[in-house]
Amino acid sequence: MKSMDNAYSVEVNDLTKKFGRFVAVDHISFYVQDGEIFGFLGANGAGKTTTIRMLCGLIRPTSGQGRVEGLDIFTQTEAIKQDIGYMSQKFSLYDDLTVEENLVFYGGIYGMPSSELSLACEAVIQRMDLVSQVKKLTRSLPAGWKQRLALSCAILHQPKILFLDEPTGGVDPISRRAFWDAIHQLAEGGTTIFVTTHYMDEAEYCNRLSIMHEGRIIALGSPMELKDRYQQPTVEQVFIDLVKPAKA
Repeated sequence: MKSMDNAYSVEVNDLTKKFGRFVAVDHISFYVQDGEIFGFLGANGAGKTTTIRMLCGLIRPTSGQGRVEGLDIFTQTEAIKQDIGYMSQKFSLYDDLTVEENLVFYGGIYGMPSSELSLACEAVIQRMDLVSQVKKLTRSLPAGWKQRLALSCAILHQPKILFLDEPTGGVDPISRRAFWDAIHQLAEGGTTIFVTTHYMDEAEYCNRLSIMHEGRIIALGSPMELKDRYQQPTVEQVFIDLVKPAKA
């Protein structure tokens, strides 16, 4: 891990989160470079969501250090919330609002002035191909369209870093691939992407990834580096080998 004095999109050193006696995140350290797609791969309960919620200023760490876009995750949580884009596991959309109304609502949450908001909504509707859906109630949308809308709400204010917490759960493979195409376009435009997933094929789309198990980072590197290091043909096989129980 590099020094906390260096500028990265995300810097974490010895970060820990305990819930009573349970250690959900156990002294993890890593950094995320500007403009990269950084993946957190792990099974449910590995500590991925807890980590992302600490970085987004939603829960307070027990100990350690962390910065997001230079902001301290202990003392500057409100500033972090305004500076990032965040898409949670469950779509945090309002079903009784239209697509357009959801965008306007989230723009208001981010404090965007009305003149700027109108242009931003128009731009993201075009970018995410939502033109045919803008007047539809969100509850009527298939899961793939809801996913696209949730991403649109998260990037409306053009954040420098986008946090995605298992964003493709419950959508079909075609929608998942289209979603990742959009993610790569955002990264190519300079947005840093931090994504958690338990889908092994999605890990291959990341520039670098960490494999998390029982609250700890047990491997870190690019997909190719990890496959070479552990002499396996896929990230999935690397993961299986690393987390399988030791034989008695």
